[in-house]
Amino acid sequence: MLPQELIRLKRDGQPLAAADIKTFIQGIADDRISDAQIGAFTMAVFLNGMSREEVVALTTATRDSGHVMQWDSLNLPGPVVDKHSTGGVGDLVSLVLGPWVAACGAFVPMISGRGLGHTGGTLDKLESIPGYDPYPAPERFGDVVKSTGVAIIGQTGNLAPADKRIYGVRDVTATVESIPLITASILGKKLASGLDALVMDVKVGSGAFMPTTEKSHELAKSIASVATQAGTPTNALLTDMSQPLAPCAGNAVEIVETLELLRGERPNSRVMQVTRELAVEMLMAGKLAHSREDALSQLEKALTSGAAAEVFARMVRELGGPGDFMERSDSYLAKANVVKPVYAEQTGTVQRIDTRAVGMSVVELGGGRLRNDADVDHSVGFSAIVELGTQVDRQQPLAYVHARSEDAAERAAQQLRAAFTMGEGEASIDELLQKTYRGEAL
Repeated sequence: MLPQELIRLKRDGQPLAAADIKTFIQGIADDRISDAQIGAFTMAVFLNGMSREEVVALTTATRDSGHVMQWDSLNLPGPVVDKHSTGGVGDLVSLVLGPWVAACGAFVPMISGRGLGHTGGTLDKLESIPGYDPYPAPERFGDVVKSTGVAIIGQTGNLAPADKRIYGVRDVTATVESIPLITASILGKKLASGLDALVMDVKVGSGAFMPTTEKSHELAKSIASVATQAGTPTNALLTDMSQPLAPCAGNAVEIVETLELLRGERPNSRVMQVTRELAVEMLMAGKLAHSREDALSQLEKALTSGAAAEVFARMVRELGGPGDFMERSDSYLAKANVVKPVYAEQTGTVQRIDTRAVGMSVVELGGGRLRNDADVDHSVGFSAIVELGTQVDRQQPLAYVHARSEDAAERAAQQLRAAFTMGEGEASIDELLQKTYRGEAL
């Protein structure tokens, strides 16, 4: 079918055949389809939507537009599983989760990204570690996954190349907020990793990617169903992002928190509750645990024995980082020139946090990107961020700001104060773990 005919059908609300979608997407990967045609197609989808069958076809075509990893030749003695998050502020889950699950016998080839908008990027955080190589050769990637159990790297050009072109056009044609297109974009890349199972963390709240609670539910349901129908069993958890997940936001500050969590400190913190729940789902999906209780027991042993921390240390070493990073991280991580407390303008209880504003303040400090080609300052950000419901006064700051200069610190402090709403009485705090959508049940 000619590209313009496929566009016309979708423009008029007609169903598209899977074979025609596949040909169109491959044409995007091969540069036979123009940006104008991509834009027309994405707008037609944005306006008219897609059936579940069409989204499955779009997802598998995106997955198959480039290299799809195969793990059979490595004879891995366990399942290949992964997790993906829609992102947020203080969301360092991947850094703890990958090694923790690997310590229980899973193999986690985690393809992660850089910061996008107000959300922090896992790769930016890992690049706080001197020497860490997020783009190893494919053979090296496979070797590290086999020997260590986990490797967290960036997306290479030959994984789902059609998505890179489609996303670039969506970004400039006001078609980003489309559930079918978001689903195919996320899953096209993730399923190209050759997974046995996937667990998805979809955020909801003031720091979430999706604009409303309803849209977050819709996306979670779509991802669980489409991925499972595409051949990769997937469950999607809906978790709260109405406040920073960890008590920090930035790059090096989140690595510091990661190491403390892997050492078993603060096992019941909000970030560890989410990480533990995702880990349980991954072990169950990979058939490494026969029950939730079994999964929790394995995870507890991996954490308290130091096995999870050792896996993280091996991954860092194998991907070019310091061999003694766990022991001497303080001597390797960048430190900000200015570190100072940020106090609220009035005493009271934290009633609300504009989490997106906190993330954007980190970006303005230099911890994220205002332009794609910008460098990131790994030392800046916030630490010791208080949670909703905390009573603050002149002894209890909202957070500590890490900045390049006094002026930058003061600007960030003003932004942080504006992001916190203070009041009297108890704060209304949303459930951290809100719902699970299971692909096989949809």
